[in-house]
Amino acid sequence: MKFLRNYLNKIKPNFEEGGKLHAFRSVFDGFETFLFVPNDTSKSGVNIHDAIDSKRIMSLVVIALVPALLVGMYNIGLQNAIAAGTAATTGWFEMFVFGLLVMLPKIVVSYVVGLGIEFVVAQWKNEEIHEGFLVSGILIPMVVPAGCPLWVLAVATAFAVIFAKEVFGGTGMNIVNVALVARAFIFFAYPAVISGDSVWVATEEILGFGATVDGYTCATALQQAANGLAITGADPSATLSVCDMLFGFMPGSIGETSVVAIAIGAVILLWTGVASWKTMFSVFAGGVLMSLLFQNTLPDNPMAQLPCWQHLILGGFCFGAVFMATDPVTSARTEVGKYIYGFGIGAMAILIRVLNPGYPEGMMLAILLMNVTAPFIDYCVVQSNITARAKRLTKKN
Repeated sequence: MKFLRNYLNKIKPNFEEGGKLHAFRSVFDGFETFLFVPNDTSKSGVNIHDAIDSKRIMSLVVIALVPALLVGMYNIGLQNAIAAGTAATTGWFEMFVFGLLVMLPKIVVSYVVGLGIEFVVAQWKNEEIHEGFLVSGILIPMVVPAGCPLWVLAVATAFAVIFAKEVFGGTGMNIVNVALVARAFIFFAYPAVISGDSVWVATEEILGFGATVDGYTCATALQQAANGLAITGADPSATLSVCDMLFGFMPGSIGETSVVAIAIGAVILLWTGVASWKTMFSVFAGGVLMSLLFQNTLPDNPMAQLPCWQHLILGGFCFGAVFMATDPVTSARTEVGKYIYGFGIGAMAILIRVLNPGYPEGMMLAILLMNVTAPFIDYCVVQSNITARAKRLTKKN
């Protein structure tokens, strides 16, 4: 790393004011600060010293996402082998490599498009390149099905970065989660790409790995539940075991299926203090209470009768609670507000699942709606505190 640091110091004058590559200063600054902690110090004012900067926070989130990403890659290969009828004879390594070959182009497209737009905007504004897309760039391909076309992913990424982030001023100024906006764009603009029974399994051979499967269809566990079918248990129609649901060996969005992998990520985020346990806990509390409420009031609704533990581990509930709801930019920032915000997400997700038969997954819409509500929640909490303090001051006087 010392050699790299010395090399950057050597070429840096070319990118500073008056240098021949000054037009690309923002690009150089972005790569330099990604590799090394900035060496700038404040000269005046009151400062709070911390051992970590925003790029390191983003890096920790990416690290927390790695377990879910790896399991998602393996699951892509597993589902392909199941579709081809070769699951018993295909090794785990071949399954993982196939999943890697499916996932890698999606990650590359996401980062190339998103970072490309951010580089252009930074150059245009003569500003630093923001680090927020380090996380969004990996989240976007993880919340789509394995069969999502690359061109759709590219269009959705561009839309999300431009209209959900840059028009608001860039990283830290957006009011809604960028990755979820990309998913929502695909859902509303190209619904056949992200819903139905034919998008959840990669069915084409890649570089000798995987198998080509024609006409294969399958539904996610939530869709099966919405259709009144048994998911697990003694029912002959049940296709999943509890272990399948916990470890993520079932059709679904690439990074959202494995509860165990997501739990590992949650531990990393909570241990490092990156995510708020109040928000995370409240999401699950809201989901549990709402699912129990529906079980007692809608006996004829198959989604209402789904056990609350299955609501929590199926679909994008866990992934949304851990990685999306806890986004510090778009979530509530007051301590009391975090409880309200998280509870609202969990309750609304189950509400959408149960009452909207055409869309059994409700986590995306729940988080986006609460993103918009978060500033109002914080405002109410702050005003409540101001009112309470004013009353205490009046009583003392």
